[in-house]
Amino acid sequence: MTASEANAPERLEVVPARAGTSGVAGRGGRTGVRESAPYTPWLFLTPYLVLFIGFVIVPVIYGLWISLHDYDYTLPGKPFVGIDNYVNLFTSDSVSAGPFWTSMRATGIFTLFSVPLLLVVPLGVALVMHQRFPGRNIFRAVYFAPYVLGVAVVAVLWRFLLDRNIGVVNHYLGVIGLPDQTPWLTSIPEAWVALVGVTVWWTLGFNAVIYLAGLQDIPGELYEAAKIDGANAWQSFRHVTLPGLRPVLSFVTMITIIASANMFGQSFLMTQGQPGTQTRTVIYQIAETGLRGFNMGDAAAMSYVLTFVLMLLSVGVFRLFQERS
Repeated sequence: MTASEANAPERLEVVPARAGTSGVAGRGGRTGVRESAPYTPWLFLTPYLVLFIGFVIVPVIYGLWISLHDYDYTLPGKPFVGIDNYVNLFTSDSVSAGPFWTSMRATGIFTLFSVPLLLVVPLGVALVMHQRFPGRNIFRAVYFAPYVLGVAVVAVLWRFLLDRNIGVVNHYLGVIGLPDQTPWLTSIPEAWVALVGVTVWWTLGFNAVIYLAGLQDIPGELYEAAKIDGANAWQSFRHVTLPGLRPVLSFVTMITIIASANMFGQSFLMTQGQPGTQTRTVIYQIAETGLRGFNMGDAAAMSYVLTFVLMLLSVGVFRLFQERS
């Protein structure tokens, strides 16, 4: 062996890779480091799967089981009734059908008026947030701040502000010469104006932040190309911004519909479902039926009917915003 060979670094021998091994082996034919075992990903997923199964899958199955029984949790017997609870919801002369469909109508009214506002107003706010101007961060914080408040805080606050006799809203309406005895919480349509307005004020910051993230992902070169082609601001918004926001719009629309259909706290704390039961939403009615009426079977059936309706709406939203060739 020459001196140059003795001082040369040790060479690694590259061998063909086998399944489950690396392709590098040391001198002497030793196999390389084995690849990760096939069960490793499942070990990382286990904590999530345990929580998902325990808090989602099991309650879904248990709720479906309850909906098939005459389930009164104050009584020992809970007889199996099959789909009778569902049939009763679609039978006009049943005890549960009338209140349920009245609450579905109230939920539909609230969703119909709140969702468009929660799609358009936050988008306008996000477009302003996306511009560069002094105090932009303060502007963003101000619009997002109400969303960090709990529903109880927001509802109780606005219940006092909108009170017919002592509320500051009516006070300042009177100052500027408008009617100062408006029954915001006890009359229709004023109650709907209050519920929708408070909800939009409270939650628009969340949607605006999602829109802002989508706007920041649209390449600036597209706007420059549109400007070179002679597009004005509206044309750039229509042909660049809206197509770029298509996935975000789909997501925001779906979560806003679901959130609006599940509205409970504002109605419960601000109007108590008044006047009568006209502002009692379906979640409010489910709580009344199950927790106050002790009829968990009907309440569970109501929740699954609502879930089915929301699933149909979700499919419609996906189809509306899907890419078209």
